[in-house]
Amino acid sequence: MTDVHWTNELLDSMREVCDPPADEAVRSLFSQGLVESANELMKQLVAHEVVTAEQLPVPLRGYFEQSAKLPSWADKELIREGQAVFSRCGSLSVVALVCASLPTCYAGAEGVQVLHLTARLQTDTKRRIIETAQMVVDVMSPGGLEPDGWGLRDAQKVRLMHAAVRHLIRQSGRWKPEWGQPINQEDMAGTLVTFSVVTIRALAKLGYTLEPREEQAYYHAWRVVGYVMGVDERLLPETYEEGCRLADAIFARVFRSCEQGKVMTQALIEQVEHIIPGNIFDGLCSTLIRHLISDETADLIAVPPADWTRALIKPLQLLGWVMDEGDEANVVNAKLSELFGRKLLEGIVWVSRGHDRPPFRIPETLRESWNVRSREQQLA
Repeated sequence: MTDVHWTNELLDSMREVCDPPADEAVRSLFSQGLVESANELMKQLVAHEVVTAEQLPVPLRGYFEQSAKLPSWADKELIREGQAVFSRCGSLSVVALVCASLPTCYAGAEGVQVLHLTARLQTDTKRRIIETAQMVVDVMSPGGLEPDGWGLRDAQKVRLMHAAVRHLIRQSGRWKPEWGQPINQEDMAGTLVTFSVVTIRALAKLGYTLEPREEQAYYHAWRVVGYVMGVDERLLPETYEEGCRLADAIFARVFRSCEQGKVMTQALIEQVEHIIPGNIFDGLCSTLIRHLISDETADLIAVPPADWTRALIKPLQLLGWVMDEGDEANVVNAKLSELFGRKLLEGIVWVSRGHDRPPFRIPETLRESWNVRSREQQLA
């Protein structure tokens, strides 16, 4: 895989390829009239209930058996090291997710069409924030990619949901051929690197720079997730440096301004400000997005102008923080971003996902080390 060159020819071809194993499983479900039983299965998976092979609809048994297998190149020690990095960087990883990973996805003009076509902006944006954050926590918590790990189950579930979305979108008649296939291999790989490459770059801008070994470990964990989710191995480069080159190659191709990306971004910013109680951090989300993904990319998705006075100075004054003359701006930014992430996590813990979905879970050890209050503590 190290000698793969991500040419336009290769990446163009990847836009016409999806995920045959998952797509075939979903096609069989629909053709055999087993959608209702599959929906019940998905509810069980969302609730993280144990599902035996006998409980699975027959078309899904092979899918779940095969997709549960990690690749031969998976390095469990490296995965554990990557998860340890996540434990240490704490709530900054959630800031990176909301203010870098998701906006980066919305800058892809073709890929964002799926999200827009399937979204009810108010309810789905909040749910997408919460469920994406839940998957990140599940994958990167200790044991998340073990055979019974929540992260592994999340990856299997999301892969199957993507196949179902492809099936329904194709039947809707609303998909345009010039967008490539819905949720195609290039878009899947582009999304995957937002959880690794984009996150690592964002953490550095937030004042948390990783050592080369830590970068590789964090990247490797998400590379394994990409394999489980059906990403073509040609789009799963071995090293973090190669992952950066792939990310830049894809972003150079797909970043383009479109109305759908702007709408999704505005809904994201509004929901983040809604999830965090009070108005002390209003304006910080937009400002951080511009800081983390660059003004050039932020302009494509119409992120409001950065307002560091409103986003930093006012919260510092209200919180009673005093800046010393020797304090560097990036240190203050890192401190405030960490607090912003912690309050965002507490807001996510507090709000309901709706539809009888289970509450947001953070392993107790992580919640305590990140100083994130539980729902019960917030009520006290």
